[in-house]
Amino acid sequence: MTDARKERIDTDAAWEILSSRSRILTARGKKVTEWSPSKENKEALLKAAIGPSGNLRAPTLKLKECIIVGFNEACYTDTFPT
Repeated sequence: MTDARKERIDTDAAWEILSSRSRILTARGKKVTEWSPSKENKEALLKAAIGPSGNLRAPTLKLKECIIVGFNEACYTDTFPT
């Protein structure tokens, strides 16, 4: 676990993290976008995953199969059913 307040995750470090999984979900408000990281969509994916501070958006969850960036209640409910 990393505390983003203490350890900055810039675009290079973020790409290293995001490209480690074949499925990425970026959530912003009610919009959730699914990505498969590649050189062709690297710029767009990073734009969706990096916040205005230039840091990887929080929360970011690294799961076994995918990475979830941002918060969307429906996405979390689907991922972590109770």
